Amino acid sequence: QVQPVESGGGLVQAGDSLRLSCTASEHAFSKYAVGWFRQAPGKDREFVGAIGWSGEPTVYADSVKGRVTISKNNGKSTTFLQMTNLKPEDTAAYYCAVRWDFNPETMKHAELYESWGQGTQVTVSS
Repeated sequence: QVQPVESGGGLVQAGDSLRLSCTASEHAFSKYAVGWFRQAPGKDREFVGAIGWSGEPTVYADSVKGRVTISKNNGKSTTFLQMTNLKPEDTAAYYCAVRWDFNPETMKHAELYESWGQGTQVTVSS
């Protein structure tokens, strides 16, 4: 099975941009749909967005729509979460997860994903 790994988190200022990466060594990673979730201290895990195995379609949570873009580079077995105009409320640990199917109605349900990364921390200061 594919085991994704996140990277790219860090400390940024409000209004900055940041790109997170999710990758795996297995070539089959290119055939997985990928979802991004985040979890802030004391809060439940929240869906951010997802992308189909071929790089389309994409779905985004209303809370981040317009400020995030998810893309996929299958040649490098990498999925990117590009975030712009970051706000302090974006502070969270960000996780990527994979599943074989893409269903825009169910990508927000964490329980349907098969494998998860360990997370990368994003901290946005005001």
